[in-house]
Amino acid sequence: MRPVRHIFHNVVAAICHRIITLFLIPAAFLAAGAAMGQERPDMDELFRRLADPAGEGWRIAESDILREWSKSGSAAMDLLLQRGERALDEGDPQAAVGHLTALTDHAPDFANGFYTRAAAYAALGQFGPALQDLARTLQLEPRHFQAMTQLAMMLEETGDTDRALGAYRRSLTIHPHQQEAIDGAARLERQQDGTDI
Repeated sequence: MRPVRHIFHNVVAAICHRIITLFLIPAAFLAAGAAMGQERPDMDELFRRLADPAGEGWRIAESDILREWSKSGSAAMDLLLQRGERALDEGDPQAAVGHLTALTDHAPDFANGFYTRAAAYAALGQFGPALQDLARTLQLEPRHFQAMTQLAMMLEETGDTDRALGAYRRSLTIHPHQQEAIDGAARLERQQDGTDI
């Protein structure tokens, strides 16, 4: 009988393999795919400003993108998202999963519902469901830099450092100012170079 950790790692690796193929899709296709999802006319411009290394305009762009992503198009669904986020903030990820499952059941095309539920599942240590929700998030919104960074952190946690580094780097191409992704990529690059102490 194989150790549970080995079986768990194989399951996580299989799910990650499906998710990681999203990173192989050309960026132009990702941008076109995103245009079919939860877009407003100036989202491409917001992402251009987000990726600009100069100035502080990226902070406003980030705020505008996150605000736009939080809108499901339904006041009732937005309320479920808020309840799920509040439960997470209060340290009750199980309650968050309940609210967010109701949300994803009723709004299956709302990327941020799946992203937030992935965070709740991760807080519960349920990486399988979390990874599935991240896959759905990235399918719906390929530029969801928060989901990519969360994916990278989970890959790193499970020891899949090559894919984790790829996910951090992909996330940073969209939003190069994310401190968690900057730190994660630097940490894994140091490990690869043998300079990590």
